[in-house]
Amino acid sequence: MKNEITYTQQGDYLLPDLRLPEQPKVEIGIWGRRHERYIKKYHKLRYFNLLTSCKLTAYLADIDREATEMFDRLVKQLAENEGVTEQLKADNQMMWIRCMNNIRNQVTEIVNNELIYV
Repeated sequence: MKNEITYTQQGDYLLPDLRLPEQPKVEIGIWGRRHERYIKKYHKLRYFNLLTSCKLTAYLADIDREATEMFDRLVKQLAENEGVTEQLKADNQMMWIRCMNNIRNQVTEIVNNELIYV
């Protein structure tokens, strides 16, 4: 297999046509996108190293998976600890919604601090 380098003329210069290899199509959720925006803004070197080594997609997919698992696990644990049950949902829906929103907000802060904005 022969690798040929092609060039494009830009003014008086010939610039090589460099392209990154195709990366697998992976759905990256909210957590991965948040982390991507964070490292792109505050950790540019890490972002561009991952991007040019074609590891960014896999890295973001792993962060997204870990964050989703952590979020689900912590919501379940906090709901059990605070006594937020299906019985409460059946008896008093508004109280259940308030409690679950509070738990989700707490867990979102934890996940952001532990995985996303690091």
